[in-house]
Amino acid sequence: MALFFLIAGYFSHMTMRKKGIQSFVQSRLVRIGLPLIVGWFVMKPLLISGWVMGAESLRGDVNIINGLIAGFASLAEIPHGLLIGTHLWFLYYLLLISASVIVVRALLCLHLPTRHWLATFADRIIGWISRSPWMVLIAAVPTAVALWFMQHWGLDTPDKSLIPHIPVLIVYGGFFTVGWLMNRYESLIESFAQLSWVKLLFCLISVIGAVYLSNFEASFGHPHYHLIKAGFMFSYAVMMWSLISISIGLCKRCFYRPSRVIRYIADASYWLYLVHLPIVVWLQIAFAELPFHWTLKLISIFVITIGISLLIYDLLVRSTFIGAVLNGQRKPRRLFSIKT
Repeated sequence: MALFFLIAGYFSHMTMRKKGIQSFVQSRLVRIGLPLIVGWFVMKPLLISGWVMGAESLRGDVNIINGLIAGFASLAEIPHGLLIGTHLWFLYYLLLISASVIVVRALLCLHLPTRHWLATFADRIIGWISRSPWMVLIAAVPTAVALWFMQHWGLDTPDKSLIPHIPVLIVYGGFFTVGWLMNRYESLIESFAQLSWVKLLFCLISVIGAVYLSNFEASFGHPHYHLIKAGFMFSYAVMMWSLISISIGLCKRCFYRPSRVIRYIADASYWLYLVHLPIVVWLQIAFAELPFHWTLKLISIFVITIGISLLIYDLLVRSTFIGAVLNGQRKPRRLFSIKT
């Protein structure tokens, strides 16, 4: 999710720089706000029906029709629980962060006496950070501070209320801001995505540290509990930043050439995010009692989910008005005619 927000920040700045603030606001409302609202009314009943059937499967009896009826009956509870309780919280927080960026940008664009000094200072700080080999560790410090105020160790999932979860908003807003700055300062993304053994070492140590220290989350009586928690938060933050950095670096190295396949997957990724969870839940119920090893079930659910999502995308989304909303324009169907 942190990588998603960073990428969102990168392309948000690109959109605003190319098309202006008005077009940026319009695109956020259409491409994020509309899928959030429409997607919630479709996904929430399907998820609830899956949970109902999952409970029934534990008793050895699954009734799909009853599950669907119970799922869509949940809409009668509106306005209670409106727009909460699904994986679409990501879109809601993306709207909140985008609105915050617009407000901050508007304030910075005022003719303040210190505006030029602030811009110069920011340029120097960003330039220094982009050249520092410790960039991942520097970025991890404010992230670790925000992680301290989560309800649980790690990142909370803010899907229970429309009231913003401030620590989560700060963490993901930080990744969004870095992505925004990466589009503004080319040297920043080049340095951030540079692969090195030192960065890989940071990643491995932080992963091991986070996994090991997580065992003490419930050890409230430990004499060094707060010190252990601080170590976990910093390890977790370094893990997040280093994994994102390495992921971007690998993609820049492996997928630097234009590819129709990669372009197609990129176009379909938003749709896959919107629809994947109900499909996964339903498939989990279907595979639960099958006499196969769990690894085979996992791979099967993974492959079938992507296959169904891509099939629906190509046949019913890509070349329709839905595709225009998600991708910015309608595109021809290409599922069986892709050439690399």
